[in-house]
Amino acid sequence: QMCAFWKGIPVTAFVPFFLRVNDRNSCVCIEHHLEMGRKLLAAGQLAEALSHYHSAVEGDSKNYLTYYKRAAVFLAMGKSKSALPDLSQAIQLKPDFLAARLQRANILLKQGSTQEAREDFQAVLKRSPNHEEAHDQLRKAEELELLQEEAHEAHHRGDYSTTVQVLEKVIELSPWDPESRELRAECYIRLGDPRKAIMDLTPATRLRADNRAAFLKLSQLHYSLGDHHDSLNQVRECLKLDQDDKECFAHYKQAKKLSKQLDSAEELISEQRYQEATEKYESVMRTEPNVAFYTNKAKERICFCLVKVCSFTKCSLVILQEPQNIHILRDRAEAYILLQEYEKAVEDYQEAREFDQDNQEIREGLDRAQKLLKQSHKRDYYKILGVSRSANKQEIIKAYRKLAQQWHPDNFQSEADKKEAEKKFIDIASAKEVLTDPEMRQKFDSGEDPLDPENQQGGGGREWPFGFNPFEGGNFHFKFHYN
Repeated sequence: QMCAFWKGIPVTAFVPFFLRVNDRNSCVCIEHHLEMGRKLLAAGQLAEALSHYHSAVEGDSKNYLTYYKRAAVFLAMGKSKSALPDLSQAIQLKPDFLAARLQRANILLKQGSTQEAREDFQAVLKRSPNHEEAHDQLRKAEELELLQEEAHEAHHRGDYSTTVQVLEKVIELSPWDPESRELRAECYIRLGDPRKAIMDLTPATRLRADNRAAFLKLSQLHYSLGDHHDSLNQVRECLKLDQDDKECFAHYKQAKKLSKQLDSAEELISEQRYQEATEKYESVMRTEPNVAFYTNKAKERICFCLVKVCSFTKCSLVILQEPQNIHILRDRAEAYILLQEYEKAVEDYQEAREFDQDNQEIREGLDRAQKLLKQSHKRDYYKILGVSRSANKQEIIKAYRKLAQQWHPDNFQSEADKKEAEKKFIDIASAKEVLTDPEMRQKFDSGEDPLDPENQQGGGGREWPFGFNPFEGGNFHFKFHYN
């Protein structure tokens, strides 16, 4: 009987019932997403909050509040460009929604869109004439328009310093305007300050959806300053937006080739393969002959390599080409120190200091060279043992053993010869003591004799252990072991 009862009722009669049930469920679900979004936003969990507001918008695309709340999350995440469409949709659904209109106007003002911002502020004031914030912001929009005109006029007549000064005020009012930052970057380039141009172009790349031109310009600026790794990073960002961009790809190939050569050359230097490094830096000059930084860098490092292999004539020729390059002068001075030609080292460091008196490294190098020159007039432990300043411990001990055997006092008969041998033997032993002790050797290399009585607290001469000199007095005979 029940089947017969239902059988007679058309299926369409059930549709309104199911729709009402579905609507009730949908409303409950949307309210849940809105509530979760509100709680998560308050807790600072922005990504999770945004996910719930996405679901709320999908569930009810006619609710102006869901768009407005999602826009609030976008703004909290610093995504003003994503917030604008939601605010516009909220205003379209509810034209008298003043909070959304005011928020959109503020974003447009920060983006430098003064006309659209002014229209929104005026719409708010039309419905709420005493709205204080709208009045204040409208005045800022009008002020910004005047400043923008002033900046463009100064730029048009080639007054780049004035343009920069005016744009500082413009950017203070509209920090999200890429056009103002790009214009100021161009002025900085014309004024010869590429570093400041980079500081403006970097945020400009994020303020436009597809700002390949800014990425390319950034890459070119870094390249011209010698920052080849940063140059590569920026041009790669350009190619991510369009891998077929001809200008970006051409610059990428050049920057990549040069960067690879520079890195390879430095790696060869670290491996002490100076001849190959020199050849690699010569390739750098051929790859990029037009940017002074890379030519100067290559010459400087070539001179460094030449000094390492004691080719002073070639390095001096490089200095003639770059007479004010303090790094080349420093490298040659250090090479002179290794060869114990301290006067020449002092001369090079003094010349370098004339070109850059504030350079701490040059001042310290000159001080050390002067100490070594003064020290060379006294005892030079390297000369005593006949080893170079770069000798390792094994070479020092080998030289010591040979000289100790040669100058042992027992090898001499006359008293005069014995006394001379004793003095030589003591100097040889002192040299070995200083040069095989890392701390004492470091002091000596810095221009201080650790065994000089003047450098020892309390004064006094060099004393032998246990307070006696084995070569003075008594009929003692010793057998020496040359360690």
